Amino acid sequence: MLADITITDLGVIHHATAELSTGLTVLTGETGAGKTMVVTGLRLLAGSRADASRVRTGADKAVVEGSFLADELSTGAQQAVAELVESGGGAADENGEYLVARTLSAQGRSKAHLGGRSVPAAKLAEFSSYVLAIHGQNDQLRLLAPEQQRAALDRYAPENARLLQNYQQHYREWKKLQRDLKVRTESRRELAQEVDRLQFAIDEIEQIAPEPGEDEQLIQRIRRLQDVDSLREQAMAALTAIDGPEAAGGEDGFTETDPASTLLGQAESAVRDSEDPQLAAIADKLGEITTQLGEISAELGGFLGELPADPDELEASLQRQHELKTLTRKYAPTISEVITWKDEASVRLSSIDTSAQALEELQKQVKVAEKDMRAAASELTAARRSAAVELEKAVTAEIQGLAMPKARLEVAVREIAPSDYGADEVELLLAPNDAARAQPLSTAASGGELSRVMLALEVIISAGTTGATMVFDEVDAGVGGRAAVEIGRRLARLAVHNQVIVVTHLPQVAAYADTHLHVAKEVTDETVTSGVLTLDHEQRVEELARMLAGLDDTATGRAHAAELLEKASRDKQQR
Repeated sequence: MLADITITDLGVIHHATAELSTGLTVLTGETGAGKTMVVTGLRLLAGSRADASRVRTGADKAVVEGSFLADELSTGAQQAVAELVESGGGAADENGEYLVARTLSAQGRSKAHLGGRSVPAAKLAEFSSYVLAIHGQNDQLRLLAPEQQRAALDRYAPENARLLQNYQQHYREWKKLQRDLKVRTESRRELAQEVDRLQFAIDEIEQIAPEPGEDEQLIQRIRRLQDVDSLREQAMAALTAIDGPEAAGGEDGFTETDPASTLLGQAESAVRDSEDPQLAAIADKLGEITTQLGEISAELGGFLGELPADPDELEASLQRQHELKTLTRKYAPTISEVITWKDEASVRLSSIDTSAQALEELQKQVKVAEKDMRAAASELTAARRSAAVELEKAVTAEIQGLAMPKARLEVAVREIAPSDYGADEVELLLAPNDAARAQPLSTAASGGELSRVMLALEVIISAGTTGATMVFDEVDAGVGGRAAVEIGRRLARLAVHNQVIVVTHLPQVAAYADTHLHVAKEVTDETVTSGVLTLDHEQRVEELARMLAGLDDTATGRAHAAELLEKASRDKQQR
């Protein structure tokens, strides 16, 4: 349910805040006062498209903020809402409310926030699908679309959702196999050529048999092989200087000067036995240097031992590098990626089978999948037809109570070619009486009748829901008299387990409100400003009297308004 809403610089509304409660809330006010902007604000919170022209003239941006409670929704819906908000990084506040905000700049950019986190507007639409439903005159027109009529029937019968999901799984599997068969049949030659190309590439890679990272290792080895003579000379010179010509395997370049290890050992021996603390410390340092020099000598010996001695190894390495470059030119930039490409090609190759036997097997799979799909479609159609009988009876009873005493609604379920939503179409038909033939809503219903049919549908379909917020924007347009009273009564009944917000011009509807909000407009020479006020009992009497053809300043008008309120109160006590 919507706990409160704050609107800033949207249309004629400079700043308005309204706290809402459970039950039926009505918004009334003069034409142009800004009632529509309240609904526009709710639509923005529901993720609808943002229109920069809605920003109040002279303002930089418009802001709409709302707080929603989900504690009266079903357990499954509460969990779904919590997971949805958490997926966007948001959370409920300390009151357990989910804060929703939408900011619209005068330049046309908009921002959305859910649970304290910035989210795409589409995330608000997903959130609102659980907590908020808006019905306006445009929604009435959408009711004329076949897909909306089918959706209304499926909403009435929740079991249809499971059957539809089951059908869609079979339908999509059938379509997938059907597409695969078509591709294989029509592209058999191309697939055979692809098989040859893949097999050639895999054979070539396997014949060279590269190892992961081998190309990078070869670069380093070739560099060493190209510099092996200078590297050997440098290492031998260093080792000779440390340990003498014998350690380096000869006397080339050796002078009569003793090697560094000998001279360093002599220096250490000269001060090792000294009793002077400073010389003793120097002896220790010389000992450490001697140890390090020994380690360096060992490393130089190891380096010399690892240097390649085979004169043909450089040529072999260059040849290997050429083979690897053949692969990296064709298949991927590096050898590791070449190996990955080969693995993926092997998987693709195993999935392609152009033989007659494979096509025959695929044809069998298509037939089995089609049989399963049609069985699921038949089950869904049967459920829809059964629900259609119940829905048309229930809605007919409702619309006959809405000043259409002889009208009859029919819900036709007709077989069509399988689609993503079943193998049937749903159409709502309306007949003015039992003798007349039912016609499609688009041709049989006037604007007022369409409003009543939509309200009747919502009353019936929402009978099992709780905790949702339903907004009706002038669905009573074109209605008056007894029908208006009946609309008020049904909206009040719908509000027993849900929060219902209604924008109305009819006093008969407004009289049934549990909370009455009045949108007032103030016009000056330079600005037009609207605000929202919660009316007390006396203010409600005055407002209803105004709505009764402007009778707010007459005793007769106020008496009539008070009578309306008293009658509506008695009706609500009996619900």
